[in-house]
Amino acid sequence: MMLKKEFKLFTLALMFFTRIPCPSYDDFKESDLNEASRYFSLVGIIVGLFSFLAFMASIKYFSLPTSVIFSLAFSVFITGAFHEDGFADTIDGFGGGWTKEKILEIMKDSRIGAFGVIALILLFAAKVSLFIEILPHLEVISGLGFFLALHALSRAAAASLIVQSSYVQEDKVSKAKPLATGMSAKSFIFMLIIGLLPLILLKNPFFFLIAVPVFLSSFIACKYFEKWIGGYTGDCLGATQQICEVVFMASFAILLKPL
Repeated sequence: MMLKKEFKLFTLALMFFTRIPCPSYDDFKESDLNEASRYFSLVGIIVGLFSFLAFMASIKYFSLPTSVIFSLAFSVFITGAFHEDGFADTIDGFGGGWTKEKILEIMKDSRIGAFGVIALILLFAAKVSLFIEILPHLEVISGLGFFLALHALSRAAAASLIVQSSYVQEDKVSKAKPLATGMSAKSFIFMLIIGLLPLILLKNPFFFLIAVPVFLSSFIACKYFEKWIGGYTGDCLGATQQICEVVFMASFAILLKPL
């Protein structure tokens, strides 16, 4: 019975964050959303695995830059650009609004503005550049660990906002609600462990240090959101995840230098 419940919670998280077909449930309760939050990192591992497989399939026939772009495109497809959309909306909101009300109003707008477009271009440019810088130094197993940890740990860091802060109630009418508005300490620890596990594949405990700048970034983002809007929204979670991805990759590239 317990296993069945946990599988339901996992598929619920998978359904919210990806386009992977999942079974539907008639007995859905809002409290299930909070419990499903413990599987954020595991969803990241699945997304990372698909992204890695797309890269490995592409690199057999195409150049490194082209393969990286195909891999990124596939990860965007499988998630429905869920986090990227939140990132763009957040940049638009905080870039164009100077009050809490105005920021939230802009973030709820389904249209994308200049701030969001420019931010997305820079975001993907940074990702492509960092992938090209990192991947030639990795073997297949360590490459797999890199992809899995990238997606898992960035999601764990973003989800830490749920523990650190509170959901902005004025965002309840937004076009996209967050998956959860609460998380227990046990769920957070479980999620964190799952997020860190892929780093074992890198066969160097040195790389566990990456968790420090990644979670520091989510902490800074959390305090910034609290200062301006009093907490986080679903878009803020997506933005934090994307920021933490870039921080993870940049930190990884730095740690590679002495090796």
